[in-house]
Amino acid sequence: MLTLARAAIARRFIGWIFAHMSNLLPLKRLRETETLLAFHHPQPNYPLHILLVPKRTIPNLAALTPADADFTADLFAVVQSLIAQFDLQQHGYRLIVNGGPNQHIPQLHFHLISDLPTRLE
Repeated sequence: MLTLARAAIARRFIGWIFAHMSNLLPLKRLRETETLLAFHHPQPNYPLHILLVPKRTIPNLAALTPADADFTADLFAVVQSLIAQFDLQQHGYRLIVNGGPNQHIPQLHFHLISDLPTRLE
C-alpha cells in the first residue's frame, strides 16, 4: 500500500480522495472542516498520533501558497482544539511535517504526536 501511495499518480489521487470522498474513508475522525480532516493515525508510532490532511491536493509544505490561507487557519484552529481535548499542553506534544525524502506520502500532512499516554477519545 505504501508503495502505491508513493507513486506519481498517487499525489492527485490522494488529494482527490480527501477532497471528494473523505466521508467514505474508514477513519477514526476527530475533526473535519471544509479544508481539512484530522483523524487517529491508522498505524500509530506514538501513544497519541493524529494526522491532519488537507482536503485538496497539496503535495508538500513548499507548495503552500497564499491561496491556502483558509487551510492554514483551519490547521492551527484544529490543532489548538486537539491540544485542549487531549490535555497536551500539560503532557507535551509535537506537530511534525515531513518533506523531501522523509515524506513518504505525496500529499501534505501533519502529525500531532505525544509520547505520554492520554485519553484517546
